[in-house]
Amino acid sequence: MGHQVIVFDFSAIRGLWEIRVKKHKERQKKEKERLAKSALEKIRQEWDIVLECRKKGIPQAAYLNNGFIDTNRILDKLEKNSPLIQKIVLLDETKKERNKFVFQLTGEQWTELPDSLKEQTHLQEWHINNTKISTIPAYIALFQELKVLELSSNQITELPVEIGCLKKLKELNVSFNRLKAVPPELGNCENLEKLDLSGNLELTELPFELSNLKQATFVDISANKFPSVPICVLRMPNLQWLDLSSNNLKDLPQDMDRLEALQTLLLQKNKLTYLPHALVKMSKLKLLVVSSNNLVEMPSAICDSTTGLKFISLKDNPLEKTSFQETEEITESDRDRELFEKEFMKAYIIDLKERETAPCYTTKVSLSVQI
Repeated sequence: MGHQVIVFDFSAIRGLWEIRVKKHKERQKKEKERLAKSALEKIRQEWDIVLECRKKGIPQAAYLNNGFIDTNRILDKLEKNSPLIQKIVLLDETKKERNKFVFQLTGEQWTELPDSLKEQTHLQEWHINNTKISTIPAYIALFQELKVLELSSNQITELPVEIGCLKKLKELNVSFNRLKAVPPELGNCENLEKLDLSGNLELTELPFELSNLKQATFVDISANKFPSVPICVLRMPNLQWLDLSSNNLKDLPQDMDRLEALQTLLLQKNKLTYLPHALVKMSKLKLLVVSSNNLVEMPSAICDSTTGLKFISLKDNPLEKTSFQETEEITESDRDRELFEKEFMKAYIIDLKERETAPCYTTKVSLSVQI
């Protein structure tokens, strides 16, 4: 009996698979086209970009401007009558409208402001950061609508007296520059609410004229060389946040309780040996940081649970010996170190405030000193 030989028509088999492969590729192409036209896919891409921006600390607008995501195309694919889309469109229009009034400049290649800026007197905000600009021109007086003047981390050595012409100014940030003095004319900005002069390292006093800043709620003059609390600061009745850390303070004025609205007082890294009893009278004071000073005693009433204080830090003082005193010296520059510590402290305080309840060890502090 002979063997049966099965003969295959390989051309037929090859044709069958070619048809299947062709159909598979067509399905893949259609699916790709469907996803490309899908509004849900666009939204997913948008959220992926948002998450990537947050992870890398890069503004989402940077991706949008570089063309990674086309928001207008997304809106075209979605129903224009949707309440969500209407809200997105409104926010987009609001952002575009706001950008018309905002000037932004960053980068070490800038040593002076562009000439075209003087023609944009309608601007409401200046954001100039990390440049080598050392002077602010006098024509700033023309910007009568200016509300925010953010000039952090530049090389500014002085502020022009014309800054006093900015009657609508609400925020002034000249932190981490090279200021050695502040013009008295700044006191004419009576609507100023936030003043940040931290990290200039050489400031030793503020003009008394700043007493006119009655609307100020936030003052940061940390990382300078103030030997005492400026008198003008004590004349700001609405002040809620005061940062005097990293200065040369040896004592606090007995009339600190003039700051009746104060909620946060940062005094770390000074040369304080005691705290005045006036702090007990500050009923709205919630957070007090006096770490890394020379405290040997403090009014016991400050630690009483009947006061409004929720958090007191006394680390690295003679009255509280801790292991934290033996730390290695940081080799960073003073400016970089102060900037890092400032940002860390602000983040820590924000985290504290967001907690539902304060930890039990922050609600009351009791001390005993044996001599």
